[in-house]
Amino acid sequence: MTRPVYLALGSNLGDREENIRRAVALLDEFFGRPYTKISSLYENPAEGFDGPAFVNGAVRYDLDHSPLEILRICKKVERQAGRTREGIELDSEGARVYHSRVIDIDLLLCGDEKVDTPELKVPHPRMKEREFVMRPLAEIFDGNLLNL
Repeated sequence: MTRPVYLALGSNLGDREENIRRAVALLDEFFGRPYTKISSLYENPAEGFDGPAFVNGAVRYDLDHSPLEILRICKKVERQAGRTREGIELDSEGARVYHSRVIDIDLLLCGDEKVDTPELKVPHPRMKEREFVMRPLAEIFDGNLLNL
């Protein structure tokens, strides 16, 4: 059974808009179907580190893949689209270190499913804190974001 899956996309290196278009085309290919909704793209300053501004957007797919399958496809798309850094980097005090990236894809929502594993948390735990995620998500979300 399919359910709505919402992804956030961001890029702050190279041709940022083309990076996002390419990532969406690869997502369409690997999911075996086109997206059902896509937001406008928004420019936002880098948060958590000094770097070029990001272009961010959101996309909805109607999928029957498991959340972990979706995550694996997103990571595969990131690699094929030119992302070289893998995993989460922490500083000496355990705080997350952020970097510039060709493409970043985050799984925000997967229907009503909740996932809480070391590898994946759905709904995305920090999405409500990030205007660069919530603004494009609000544009394509079917429902009330306040209920998340």
